[in-house]
Amino acid sequence: MEIRNLTNDERKIVKQKGIFSVLEYERDLSVSPYNATAQYFMSKMNVRRRQVVAKLENDSLTMQAGALQWMTGKIDVKTDVKGVGDFLGKVVKGAVTKESAVKPVYAGTGTVVLEPTYKYLLLCDVGEWGANGVTIEDGMFLACEKNVNIGVTARKNISSALLGNEGLFNVNLKGNGIAVLESNVPEEELIEVQLNNEELKIDGRQAVCWSTSLEFTVERTTKTLIGSAASNEGLLNVFRGTGKVLMSPVAPTSSLVAATNSVSAKAGDIKSNAFNAVGGILGGMIGD
Repeated sequence: MEIRNLTNDERKIVKQKGIFSVLEYERDLSVSPYNATAQYFMSKMNVRRRQVVAKLENDSLTMQAGALQWMTGKIDVKTDVKGVGDFLGKVVKGAVTKESAVKPVYAGTGTVVLEPTYKYLLLCDVGEWGANGVTIEDGMFLACEKNVNIGVTARKNISSALLGNEGLFNVNLKGNGIAVLESNVPEEELIEVQLNNEELKIDGRQAVCWSTSLEFTVERTTKTLIGSAASNEGLLNVFRGTGKVLMSPVAPTSSLVAATNSVSAKAGDIKSNAFNAVGGILGGMIGD
């Protein structure tokens, strides 16, 4: 099967690892007069549609439920559920990690294209994070190759959940293969900190992912409440041990990303309402 015009002057492959490629829309030409201005300035600020394209050669991948846009070739789709007990366990894991409970597996030979997103797509080599793998923030997982195991890791103590407004569990990826992560900031802006039996303290939720081998806690800036109040600082996310942390230089902007994702939908509603209004007028004239 031959696929034409998947890439062109406006849609280009900007990165590739393993079976995954990232297709980026330099300009979104599927616009109307109602959203053309917004789409123009979005493209100038690197707010662009991006899609994951996976090429399978007698291979398989696991992805978030509902992430598929289209596929072609001899590809079978199955779930990773092994029974009622396993399903209930996955539902619990999905609830505590804010991920889909069941992640379908696509196996065979062909092309799989995921739904477009305005978020930034990271192609993470899980093997580079060591035997314990990498822990990622909630909602970041999108897809992975077959040799990547998806699990759940618990906080090493409850303080990191209660004090830091975090959950008790996060998704853990380990094995050898590539995983696709959705990020609110581009890869070029992420800061990598390598720890060698050291500690990193972060004021805020800038950590995107970190070595699972690291101990993660939430602590006061100083040893006393008075000292913390005097320093005008509150609680810090603390990572200790040997491993690495990827962190954003700015606070998460998920609300802004959500607003961006709704631009096209709102413009489509406006356009649809306008067409409906015109249709109603014409219908009335014809009826008369």
